[in-house]
Amino acid sequence: MRWFQRDRRPDVWECADDQIFGDIGAAQKIREICASAASIAETIAAVDNRSGEKNKAGENERYQAAVKRALEIAMKISDDAMRDVAVGQIIRLSMKANHLKTARVLLRAVQSKAIQTELIAENPALVDRATA
Repeated sequence: MRWFQRDRRPDVWECADDQIFGDIGAAQKIREICASAASIAETIAAVDNRSGEKNKAGENERYQAAVKRALEIAMKISDDAMRDVAVGQIIRLSMKANHLKTARVLLRAVQSKAIQTELIAENPALVDRATA
């Protein structure tokens, strides 16, 4: 019975946007991706905390696709400050999903000390005890 099966709408990061954004448009797109993927990241973190494997693979795949697309867009931003802010949003998304390794690697990519300090103040777990 196909009547009750609904096709899932494509996520924000799955939509093919081959147009040139410009820095502001790219930052806006990253903000949209991170906002849309936030609920997925929270679901992943909740599943990790409960040690449940139900539907984790699908959600984890969607989360990884969102982060990958956001990083692809962030690499195209030429303004350093705007790129740092965009990468900071991706770091916050990674922290919601409890992916410390990803967040720590991305923190090293942020060039602005002010943004690094702000991110560490929000998430003290970002400080790698081995390198601190």
